[in-house]
Amino acid sequence: MPVVVKAEQHGDERGALLAYLEAQRGGVRRALHGLTEEQARSAPAASELSLAGLLKHVTVVESGWLRTFRGIEATEEEKKAEWEHSFAPSTEETVEVLLERSERIAAETEKAVGELSSLDETFVVPPAPWDKGGEFSWRWGLLHLIEEYARHAGHADIVRETIDGKGAFDLVFETGAMPEPDWSAFGGEAGQDDTGQDDTEQGDTGQDDAGRR
Repeated sequence: MPVVVKAEQHGDERGALLAYLEAQRGGVRRALHGLTEEQARSAPAASELSLAGLLKHVTVVESGWLRTFRGIEATEEEKKAEWEHSFAPSTEETVEVLLERSERIAAETEKAVGELSSLDETFVVPPAPWDKGGEFSWRWGLLHLIEEYARHAGHADIVRETIDGKGAFDLVFETGAMPEPDWSAFGGEAGQDDTGQDDTEQGDTGQDDAGRR
C-alpha cells in the first residue's frame, strides 16, 4: 500500500510496472500536501532530508535514468553537479515548481515506455565505482525506478509524520487518492482513521495548500 494499484489488463506488463511506479511517485508527492514552503524545506528528523529535497532528488534520478534508457549520456561534470544539488532545492524551486517538474518527467517516462516495441529492449549503463555497468533491459530499468521511489517514499513518510503527525493514509484520504474505507468492517468505528484516531480530533493545522496534490 498505501494506495490500491489496479490489476493490469491481461498481458500488459508495462502497464503494471508503470502503475506501481506512479503509485510510489504519488507517495512522495502527497507527503508535501498542505505544507508551507518552510515546512517542505525543513529537516525535522534525525537525517538532513527534507520533503522538498526528496521530491527534487527522485525527479533528478528518474530524469537521469531516462537519459540512460535512451542512450543519452551527460558528461561526468554535469552528472556530478546535478547529483551534488539533488537534495537541495534552490530558492526558485518551490513546491509548485518541483511538483510540475515531477509530473513532466513522469509523463516523459510513460511516453518513452509506451513507444517501446518490447520491455526486452536494452540500454547500456556505463561503469561506475560501485558497479561494472553493462547491458540491461527496460524492464530492469523500470523495476529499479520503482525501488528508488519506494525507498524514498518511506523516508518521506517519516519526515512528514515528524512535521505534523500525519501518516501516509491520512494524506491518501485527504488528497482523494483513495476513498477512506468503512473501518467498522475491520472492527473500528466510523470516522476513525487506520490508527483508530477520530478524524475530528486532528484539528485544523492552519497550513496553506503549498504541496496540495
